[in-house]
Amino acid sequence: MEKFFKMSERGSSVGTEIRAGLTTFLAMAYIIAVNPALLMDAGIAPAAAVTSTCLGAGIMTILMGLFSNRPVACASGMGINAILAYTLVGMTGGDWHAAMAVIFVEGIAILVLVLCGLREAIMDAIPVSLRHAISVGLGLFIAMIGLADGGVIVANESTMVALGNVSDPKFIVGLVSIVASIILYAMNVKGSLLWGILIAVVAGIPLGVTQIPTGVVSFLDFSSFGAPFQADANGVMGIAKVVTTPTLLVFAFSLMMSDFFDTMGTAMAIGKQGKFLNEDGTVENIKEILTVDSAAAAVGGFIGASSITTFVESASGAADGGRTGLSSIMTGALFIIASFFSPLITMISSAATCGALVVVGFLMMGDVVDIDWTDLLQGFPAFMIVAGIPLTYSISNGIGMGFICYVLVAIVTGQVKKVKPLMWVATAAFVLYFLLV
Repeated sequence: MEKFFKMSERGSSVGTEIRAGLTTFLAMAYIIAVNPALLMDAGIAPAAAVTSTCLGAGIMTILMGLFSNRPVACASGMGINAILAYTLVGMTGGDWHAAMAVIFVEGIAILVLVLCGLREAIMDAIPVSLRHAISVGLGLFIAMIGLADGGVIVANESTMVALGNVSDPKFIVGLVSIVASIILYAMNVKGSLLWGILIAVVAGIPLGVTQIPTGVVSFLDFSSFGAPFQADANGVMGIAKVVTTPTLLVFAFSLMMSDFFDTMGTAMAIGKQGKFLNEDGTVENIKEILTVDSAAAAVGGFIGASSITTFVESASGAADGGRTGLSSIMTGALFIIASFFSPLITMISSAATCGALVVVGFLMMGDVVDIDWTDLLQGFPAFMIVAGIPLTYSISNGIGMGFICYVLVAIVTGQVKKVKPLMWVATAAFVLYFLLV
């Protein structure tokens, strides 16, 4: 085990990896309740939605640990699952099999790009300042997710965003989570983020935020597996609808762009916390990470779980000491176990994970000093990424805004030679992406 995972070489241990894997799982556990709810709206049976969500996340996270040997976890991606349920199913005439086929096609396409080396090559073409900006933007995004989950910030029609109700039980649990996490982290307590989550879970019981489960065991349902190749009431397979409908193929391209750059940013965020992000912003073992991530998207469509992708919440486990794929295997194993005991797992409210995400967001802000803000070509595009990711609530949108601004500033300042060929390609793709979405 030591020879395969290289724990000592990376300053870790079996105990640390197991704890980090548990931290990541708890930070991601909300997906066990949220994703099936969206899939049910799409028309998938409840038991099948839970089964595909848990097993898809578990299997792909274990594979990520084995192939990349990094603390990276996967699950059905938020955003795309909502698009599938409320937009894509409508475009397919209410046929969720065809909607899953779009996800399947998108996953296959992006896997081909990875195997051809294009996805990794585009990452290498990104200026160092923009790589640092992506990390900072992801930090703000993660913190924003945590604060929203904890009810600390809420939507507001007048000011767009506002402070939540301080007497709201959800706000109180979120605050407990933040305070507990930062105090334990400041005291160098091992597993501080995990303990912060558990303390908040306990605090949420008398406040009614932590729901006591009504059951213990849930049964597996594999009826959504093979979704793209299942037929609708007219006997037409989902995959056949997709490949013969141009609008669905264009939609698959839009999803591919989102997946393409979401994972790139997420990998950098996790790499920063897991100590496998190099000084120039490149991510070690990125090809293995991107390969599994791309395959996961196709697998998600195949089993009816929506697109499975790398989760930015993995950074919480990396910040808690995870350095190898063993932590991912632990996270994956817990997802598989959860497929049988989802009523117990859903006790963990999103508010309880607020502190872990806020602390991770804080830790990722360090890259801001590595950006030359006095250089317009480096500073302004970086600013657009840093601001764009959290304010549009989209990693890919923020990155796209920064890429386009980089090329525009390079043109007007006479520095076109600094734009690498693949940056032109990526920027053109983003322009097309923004026109289509």
